[in-house]
Amino acid sequence: MANITTRKAVMTLFSSPVCAMSHCARLVLHEKGVVADIEYYDLSNPPADLLDLNPIGTSPTLIERDLVLYDSRIIMEYLDERFPHPPLHQMDPVSRANARMVIKRIDQEWYQMLDEILYSGEKKSARAKKMLKESLIAAAPVFEARPYFMTDEYSLIDCALSPLLWRLPSVGIELHSLGKATCNYAKRVFNREAFQDSLSKAEKEMATL
Repeated sequence: MANITTRKAVMTLFSSPVCAMSHCARLVLHEKGVVADIEYYDLSNPPADLLDLNPIGTSPTLIERDLVLYDSRIIMEYLDERFPHPPLHQMDPVSRANARMVIKRIDQEWYQMLDEILYSGEKKSARAKKMLKESLIAAAPVFEARPYFMTDEYSLIDCALSPLLWRLPSVGIELHSLGKATCNYAKRVFNREAFQDSLSKAEKEMATL
């Protein structure tokens, strides 16, 4: 592993191999075609040089020279601004603000339910699974209305949403049960080269569960 002095000259993303938020950041890196070191680590045992830069050792953590970022959504926004082509945000302020609100709602609703499924007791997990499935089914008209989630072009919203959808079968929610439009959307974003390149070995195995 490179030391801190060397790392300042190379963009590095410290990432859990299974964390959905880390997957989102990796996905933006690949969509942008950014050359960066991706270093996978066990969240229960963060490497020492990560802790030197981010004492709480959260994933993902992006290091570029003297910059240290450790919030997935901030990292995604930074990468989109730092590497403007291809753009993953629409250019006008209103559209960008609306996209941020959509991502915030995805985080507060669907990701919160996913966290409850993964990390809560059996009863609460089962309830969250039912709620997440019902909420996604209710959103079927949104998946059907446009080629990508609420947009005609692939965007940061899709980078935020697709890692969640990828994990659904591994928690017992089959994509085909969500309706044809949602399933077709999932296939469309999963088949992107950048999405496939963004998958860790552990994430690839999720598709076989």
